[in-house]
Amino acid sequence: MDKKLDPQHLDLLSFAREGAALSGEGALTAWPRLFEEQFGVDVLAGPVLWHLQGRSVPKLGHGDEIWLDLNAEVSLPMQCQRCLSPVLTKVLAQQSFRFVADEATAAALDDEAEEDILVISRDFDALALVEDELILSLPLVPLHDTCPEVLPTTAVDPEFEMAAERPNPFGVLAGLKKGSTS
Repeated sequence: MDKKLDPQHLDLLSFAREGAALSGEGALTAWPRLFEEQFGVDVLAGPVLWHLQGRSVPKLGHGDEIWLDLNAEVSLPMQCQRCLSPVLTKVLAQQSFRFVADEATAAALDDEAEEDILVISRDFDALALVEDELILSLPLVPLHDTCPEVLPTTAVDPEFEMAAERPNPFGVLAGLKKGSTS
């Protein structure tokens, strides 16, 4: 395979200037950090699907801007935060990245730019970027639309009920205060 078309060793400059695209599919086990995010083994995760599109945007007097558009998705079993059982969650990542020559330029542009700014490389691991973006796209609170089990809607705490029956210590103080003023 040509080095510039290997997603783990991508020559971004050539890839973007040619307007090239790459797509792939892989088992979740090939993505170790994403694999750690799954919950339970009863629900099977789907494959990781990804697509990369390079593009070069002409800029007057500054050369071309190098861009990479990323789309990825996976169906990942996660823990429902309502019923605590596995819920198969579709995770989508869609992001565009603009590449610059060095870290100093990236740091200077990062605060003002709407897009993500990265440093260009002739040996870029785009699959690590796909995994990063999927992890960043995970829901903070995964939930079933409707949980498979009926959950209790009330909780009874007997200690709370007993505490309500005890006399209020401040009520006793108020009674003492009233008795001392007469």
